[in-house]
Amino acid sequence: MIHRISGITLFAALSVLCLVQTVQSQDTLRVNLQDFIRTGIENSGQVAYESRAVDLAGNRVSSTRSQRFLPRVEFSSQHGVIPGVVSQRDDLSSGQYYLDPDLSNDWEDWAIFTRAEFNAIQPVYSWGAINSAVSAAESGARAAEHQFSAVKAEAELQLFELYFSYLLAEEISRIIEDASDQIDQVERTINRMRDEGDPDLKESDVFKFEILKSEFQVQRAEVRESLNFVKRVWNYALRATGNNVYRPTESFLDPIAFEIESYEYYEHLAMQSRPELRGVESGIDALKNSVEAVKAQQYPLLFLGITGSYANTPNRPRQTNPFIINSTNYASAGIGFGIRQNLNFSSMRNNVERTEIEFKRVQDLHRAVSDGITLELNEKYRDAVLAEVRMKQTEAALSTARNWVRNEQLNYDIGFGDIEDLLESLQTELELRLKLKQNVFDLNKTIAALYKASGVPINQLHLN
Repeated sequence: MIHRISGITLFAALSVLCLVQTVQSQDTLRVNLQDFIRTGIENSGQVAYESRAVDLAGNRVSSTRSQRFLPRVEFSSQHGVIPGVVSQRDDLSSGQYYLDPDLSNDWEDWAIFTRAEFNAIQPVYSWGAINSAVSAAESGARAAEHQFSAVKAEAELQLFELYFSYLLAEEISRIIEDASDQIDQVERTINRMRDEGDPDLKESDVFKFEILKSEFQVQRAEVRESLNFVKRVWNYALRATGNNVYRPTESFLDPIAFEIESYEYYEHLAMQSRPELRGVESGIDALKNSVEAVKAQQYPLLFLGITGSYANTPNRPRQTNPFIINSTNYASAGIGFGIRQNLNFSSMRNNVERTEIEFKRVQDLHRAVSDGITLELNEKYRDAVLAEVRMKQTEAALSTARNWVRNEQLNYDIGFGDIEDLLESLQTELELRLKLKQNVFDLNKTIAALYKASGVPINQLHLN
């Protein structure tokens, strides 16, 4: 039984997430279950990593929505230094220099050249492609949020088990110390009987006791190191500094106040609340809208185009003929409608077909996830029911064992007892005490797992 304790604490240590508890006092600090889980979630690297997926999904929604208004806006400018121009004809004004075939550069007249260009496209009608793409992105964002909730729920369950691992280690440590006192008492009795030459003391009883004592010392060392191990894990997980020592608020490991309902009750909750199912349903909506968006891309896009260009150079005069443009000094603007059509119809049909296959695939995924949740819920429900039965039956067995120990002690005190029976009763009581605490831990763990499998937050569990 003791060997199982180190396995439990090792599992809890491997599954613990990075926690940080900001406390200033240098003392033993009590942490309750809710704060332990909350702090762990806030500082978990895995949870933080998954939350970035939610941020990325939100960013994709914003990017897709931006396609509704001026999805393409471009601005560019050029700057430099260029020479002016000089004409030898006196009959031409500066706005008519384009008529002078002998116009030449004036290398003694320099000025700064500036030109700016602006282009923009505004979709007018896309056959619903843009709206469908926005709806798909929004559904994808909801799917990412549900996936984040699933990861968070798993992290909460791991933190829950770690919290109760500390209580289990402390309880077993106390039981071992109590048993140590009883063993010392039996040893003193055996030594007294040996010194007095008591004929009721058999050598076989002495040998059995020595074997029991040696095995007990090994168990005692295992429990002590298991408790130290859990403490070190807590201090590391909570980033304890200086002399800070963290401990659970509770001092004893007790069953969680909980009454197991019918299986149908939890099945209904799971199908309504499990984030994995909600995430797949959001994925179905996303792909459904994606199919509509891809289909709409087969039709021509109507858009409004806006363009403007301006250039200015002081030593380069603007020409008065509207058909003659001085590229260094002019202003122009335009607005109009356009049509854009992708003529690669084969590629578009393939895109539509691929998106429809993905849509059907995620529908199959919904059925697969539902099947998996049903199997998981059945397993967790069975584990919770059996754990409750084991705990109650162990309580009853422990009560019987205690009566047995008292009876053997009384018989021994009045001279009718047998040392072998007394040792056996003490050993049985010790094993049942350890087993009871292990079963309480298992019950709490399976109840939390049942909550998680039902899609109910673990923080709704209440301690006694």
